[in-house]
Amino acid sequence: MGDENVRRESRFLAATDGLRLHYVDYAPAGGGAAIPVVCLAGLTRSALDFDALAQALARRGRRVLALDYRGRGLSQWDADWKRYSLDVEEDDILATLAAAGVDKAVFVGTSRGGIHTMRFAARRPELLKAAVVNDIGPVVDARGLLRIKGYVGRQPGSATMAIALAALKLVAGPQFTSLSQAEWEEWAHATFVEKDGRLQLRYDPALAHTLDEVGPDSGPILFHDEWNAIAAIPTLVIRGGNSDLLSAETFAAMGDGHPLLERLTVPGQGHAPLLLDEGTIRAIGEFVERVSE
Repeated sequence: MGDENVRRESRFLAATDGLRLHYVDYAPAGGGAAIPVVCLAGLTRSALDFDALAQALARRGRRVLALDYRGRGLSQWDADWKRYSLDVEEDDILATLAAAGVDKAVFVGTSRGGIHTMRFAARRPELLKAAVVNDIGPVVDARGLLRIKGYVGRQPGSATMAIALAALKLVAGPQFTSLSQAEWEEWAHATFVEKDGRLQLRYDPALAHTLDEVGPDSGPILFHDEWNAIAAIPTLVIRGGNSDLLSAETFAAMGDGHPLLERLTVPGQGHAPLLLDEGTIRAIGEFVERVSE
């Protein structure tokens, strides 16, 4: 839904290898000088996931960039799925920030976006004023990755949006027990798009190959060094109360050695919280205001 007090513009740029990238640039209608926010989505997700949050932050006087990684949203698909890697995506993120004229921001990262945020804290700390890390941490539970592997890349085929929504509820319902019908519909809209007369995913199905090595015997993926680096800046960690990717034990331990850490649990949601409910949006907005003072 649009807001006359918010300017929302779709922008495109070329990556260093020439691939076409897309991001959405939100700003207060009258402009604003507050430190911007950069939103980075999950593995198969897009800028659409941040629309409600971005508009709320823009109404507070904040510029927000919501990025589509290559192969997601309106960004071009890569012919080589192996280039859907953290390193390549981070080159793309840096190119986007340069094109947008942003050299420091509060980063909001959901799942894979949180991994990017932690890695930037370790490798390019000058970019981060603060961080919001949504349902990811130094220990990534392989059980959650195995569950995600079970559905990533499966096209809805001839299904209608109503059928796709029902399938989404069937898959995600056990973790997401408190969503309104409007939130389910928003999630479905951000996942599927009608194109050439049929429903399709909003991402390249080849992204499924990034999980090829995940199996029943896989151990956790560790990002301890990256998490230790983020301890230097104010950080809000969000966990879905039913998450199977960020365990309650890891969530509890993330404050060790991190005096600037704040925590938020979103009850009735799993991996990853949708950032659609008023309480979560308000908490993020208040955090961004505090760390920008």
